[in-house]
Amino acid sequence: MRTLLLWCPDWPVLAAEIVDGVPATGAVAVLHANRVVACSERARAEGVRRGLRKREAQGRCPQLTVVDHDAGRDARAFEPVVAAVEELAAGVEVVRPGACALAARGPARHLGGEEAAAERIIEHVAQTCAVESQVGIADGVFAAGLAARAGRVVPPGGTPGFLAGLPVEALGRPALADLLRRLGLRTLGGFAALPAGDVLARFGFDGALAHRLAAGQDHRPLAVRRPLADLAVTADHDEPIDRVDAAAFAARALAERLHDRLAAHGLACTRLGIEAVTAHGQELHRVWRHDGLLTAAAIADRVRWQLDGWLSGSAGRPGSRSARPTAGIIRLRLVPDGVLARADLQPGLWGETGEERERAHRALSRVQGLLGPEAVVTAVLGGGRSPGDQVRLVPWGDERLPARPGESTGPARAGGLAGPARPGEPAWSGRAAPPPWPGRLPPPSPAVVLPAPLAATVHDATGEPVGVSARLQLTAAPARLVVGTARPVEIVGWAGPWPVDERWWAPAEARRRARFQVCLADGAALLLAVESGQWLVEAIYD
Repeated sequence: MRTLLLWCPDWPVLAAEIVDGVPATGAVAVLHANRVVACSERARAEGVRRGLRKREAQGRCPQLTVVDHDAGRDARAFEPVVAAVEELAAGVEVVRPGACALAARGPARHLGGEEAAAERIIEHVAQTCAVESQVGIADGVFAAGLAARAGRVVPPGGTPGFLAGLPVEALGRPALADLLRRLGLRTLGGFAALPAGDVLARFGFDGALAHRLAAGQDHRPLAVRRPLADLAVTADHDEPIDRVDAAAFAARALAERLHDRLAAHGLACTRLGIEAVTAHGQELHRVWRHDGLLTAAAIADRVRWQLDGWLSGSAGRPGSRSARPTAGIIRLRLVPDGVLARADLQPGLWGETGEERERAHRALSRVQGLLGPEAVVTAVLGGGRSPGDQVRLVPWGDERLPARPGESTGPARAGGLAGPARPGEPAWSGRAAPPPWPGRLPPPSPAVVLPAPLAATVHDATGEPVGVSARLQLTAAPARLVVGTARPVEIVGWAGPWPVDERWWAPAEARRRARFQVCLADGAALLLAVESGQWLVEAIYD
């Protein structure tokens, strides 16, 4: 297939300029794993090359600006370029950030030939995105990519001859290129002349694929992308909507329009964005999530609940973050933020599955519509060293992501990482493998975590207060516990200490404490902590 490939030189450097404002006209190098993966033209003039280590690159160019490689940044910055190409030709495949390919036949027909199409696309990308690019046309994506680096249009049928004189390093496989050179094969033409069966037997599947590319034969056709359809629906109202009944009527009609549009594309909505604009220009936005298929009635209910909450439900309620709009709604927009193929959602064979879950979801969503998003929250477990640090409350329907990762990402000086220490045994004895967070309490987790720790005192057998020294040594064995003004309770078993010294590098946020597990004579089990000489009850075990 005649393929047109557009290539933007030094794209990681250009993406850093577009997204982060790093001037690409200066000496810039993009590094990954401490090696240069791309550099600007000025940096190359100073001797910087791909593959150099950071120290060597900075030695050649002392004024070098170093930028960390970010594949997401490269892809986001390249999307406007692809959109600009799609304005002139359909069926674009993104080969990688900085390069996209399409069949040359269509643009060549309506733009006056292949060379005219290449010039028009380069000019359009430059005017639309202010990005310099080069275009190559050949038989296949691989050959077109090499032609784009030289800005050439390879004649039809001339691709094998064009590739024959190129070095084997053009394959982009350093190990294979080194082996071929040691075997005396220095060009793609010499490699392509080998029998395909012998290449497969000697170099394996990847070598056979490289052999096909060297001969000008692509291993697959273009995987063109389909531009996303605009599925959002909008309704403008001449008269501002300030009553709930009028809002419910508008929500029903708009929900049916959205559902019909999704059905026409074979899609179902799982995350719905509701946007509203008031007569005073105030913009309101809320996202509703759902685990299953949102029907037209379900969409209408959620829009009606949200409009009810905006227009009346949240106004004047204490603790609510949202306030009633100062004017009526003149524009309402529904955006299907999350969609999937309808075939992926299969109802139950004998009636709908998960009806109880759906009823609970509707009830909680209704409460949110009246009282605001933060009125209904659920707990999400994450990383942390204390039970209270491991729980994050998120509004019902929001994405349930932990506030901290499960693995430790920050330094902490902690002991007692393995499990409950026996009385008199050092907590850092290492009798078992440490948990992910240094200093994290071992299972089981407490049943109740107190929102505010309770003050307590611990006494030894003689009635003297028990303390913990700077070396984490108890002044005496714990014998009795007094919580607040309650009567003393005998301690029949205890384990600890588990010390944690957090954020010692920030004096204002530093925290140093030691924790203990105690069993009482009345059958209770508590998690205690001593901090700055004060004993506290943090949690209760079953």
